[in-house]
Amino acid sequence: MEPTPPLPSPGPPAPTGAPHVDTRIDPYDGTVVRVVQSRQNRPNLPTQGCPFCVGGLEAPEPYEVRAFPNRWPALGQGRCEVVLYTPDHDATFPSLGVTGARRVVDLWAERTAHLEGLPGVGFVLVFENRGAEVGATIPHPHGQIYAYDHVPRRPARRFAAGWRPDADPGDRLVVAGDGWRCWTQYAPVHPVSLCLAPDERFGALPDASGAARDGLAALLVDVLGRLDRLHDTPLPYMLWMFQEPPRWDGTPAWFHLEIVSPWRAKGVPRFIAAAEQACDEYFNPVGPEDLAATLRDLA
Repeated sequence: MEPTPPLPSPGPPAPTGAPHVDTRIDPYDGTVVRVVQSRQNRPNLPTQGCPFCVGGLEAPEPYEVRAFPNRWPALGQGRCEVVLYTPDHDATFPSLGVTGARRVVDLWAERTAHLEGLPGVGFVLVFENRGAEVGATIPHPHGQIYAYDHVPRRPARRFAAGWRPDADPGDRLVVAGDGWRCWTQYAPVHPVSLCLAPDERFGALPDASGAARDGLAALLVDVLGRLDRLHDTPLPYMLWMFQEPPRWDGTPAWFHLEIVSPWRAKGVPRFIAAAEQACDEYFNPVGPEDLAATLRDLA
């Protein structure tokens, strides 16, 4: 692999300086909470234009895709990055087309490889929050990457259980092609809960072949386009990737993505409320087979 180039400068440092991260673990149920009080001071909205547009604070020079250190990192300096998908402020991921999406996939892979090589990194999470309903404060298309010092509990459980794609999702299959599949999940916590995975196993995105990256780019453009047509409006969603941790000595992991949305109808969120939060058991009003049928029709 060619050496990873250094990240472009993110501009002047954050006014809060280096963050203090206080990691606490509940002594009874093992929940990990990182108290990062410096993030309370980050702005919810930019005060002068979009910082991700060309000429903005985080993108002073023209670019096609760009990554830079998060100014308010949740895990410490150098462990959190922002990824810009396009200089077009009003773009959506589907509007990037396969060529534009492939540039994003390649940047995800490049930054994953770099972060996995840092001392003490146990797991790299690539993710996106899209829409104010899931906490995105800047609409310009972008995602983030976190480098954890351990393997968090949920991915660790999936890897330990030997997760692999559903052999036959049946009525839950949304689309298949180019070496990839997307299906609705069997026991979904969220109204929209999709899984995307390659037909042939690889562990982490840097390991994916050119053909596999092309297939992922095409599938993301397709599936995210269907989701925006689901309610004839941009759908708020969360997207994340499960990648084999560096120095992993367990069952070989199978790279996959999840895409979830809190909307159960147009503009109507399903709140995860008291009984669900208290007991970690969930009640979902949307049938995954019905959702898959609707998404199949939205090709």
